[in-house]
Amino acid sequence: MKPAPPAAAVLTTAFYAFYDLHRPAYHAYAAARLPHEEAQLSVTQTFDLIASNWTWLMTRQRPSAWAWQEHTRAVARRAGRTPSPAEDTALLHDDLRLSIDRIATVTGTDPARVTALLATARRTHQTRQPPGPRTRRARQPPRPARTPGPDRHDDSPFPSCPKRASPTSRLTRPPC
Repeated sequence: MKPAPPAAAVLTTAFYAFYDLHRPAYHAYAAARLPHEEAQLSVTQTFDLIASNWTWLMTRQRPSAWAWQEHTRAVARRAGRTPSPAEDTALLHDDLRLSIDRIATVTGTDPARVTALLATARRTHQTRQPPGPRTRRARQPPRPARTPGPDRHDDSPFPSCPKRASPTSRLTRPPC
């Protein structure tokens, strides 16, 4: 015998709990990508879509993942640009100051995946940006020209080692 489906009142309570938990982050994300009115409209439409599919959504393993995907898709359509999951995660963490656990809850992913996406975003950001003042190497004064001493010669692959008489002795590192 199959269990009876949950009553509408339970679904309504569950939906409002989902709404209360996710709406602030959804709105902050949309506001970071869109003008204020567009962000409001996008979040409202996203939660209308979630409410209309609520019964089906509750059968999914990760309802938050589906809802987040629909939300980011709607925001990207309005913004005219689709950011990568790593860019979205970096925005949530670095700009909106959400914790890794909170991002995992909102996006319906594991904290380990959030951490990996943040690492990817940082690597991507570092390769796209020229070195800034913090990452640039400190300017070193030029080294003085090395002058060969009595027991050294210019073409040795090991300039700090004594000169060897045999030409084949330069192929292996001599003991210094």
